Amino acid sequence: MTTVLVIAKEPRPGRVKTRLTPPFSPAEAAALAEAALADTLRTAALLPASRHVLVLDGRPGPWLPPGFEVVPQVGGGLDVRLAAAFGACVGPALLIGMDTPQITPGLLEPALSWGTYDAWFGPAEDGGFWALGLARPDPALLLGVPMSVPETGAVQYARLRAAGLRVGELPVLRDVDGAEDARRVATAAPGTDFAAAYRELVADTAGAGR
Repeated sequence: MTTVLVIAKEPRPGRVKTRLTPPFSPAEAAALAEAALADTLRTAALLPASRHVLVLDGRPGPWLPPGFEVVPQVGGGLDVRLAAAFGACVGPALLIGMDTPQITPGLLEPALSWGTYDAWFGPAEDGGFWALGLARPDPALLLGVPMSVPETGAVQYARLRAAGLRVGELPVLRDVDGAEDARRVATAAPGTDFAAAYRELVADTAGAGR
């Protein structure tokens, strides 16, 4: 069975979702990040997997559900950290980030099937990717891919295809990076913790007249 990996930062003010400030304060941005992480982990926990692993920069908090192994992220760039997460797996692995709280088990379950594909790829609207699955985790497939730039997803996808992998594609999703992203994701997934946190913060802001 597949190992499900969630790569995340501890949601501490000033360390996460800095592109949400302004209009949100660092503490408010961290609250939104915590809600997004809680939604992501709850969804990941529902997937039938051999292991559920949180690859964490920081320390776990009350947002961590039971059933997860917690391993620290290695140092280095994001490509190095992602490569190390896959390199620690034996057998198929599916990695997701904490920026797409709108994910559901139904959205991810196809990526747990390896009969037709060698890899799964979830592109993000900003040009990156929100999910990556590998039947045979190979760190070399990620090392050197430029991260957090508009061409990240295209380069990573090309790397998979150049390796001769059959790639299944997941739906395009919007990452929560800026305030407009937060508004759109909260509207699209109103039943999530993220949407509830967003509505509360926006209501508080309106009430304060800011």
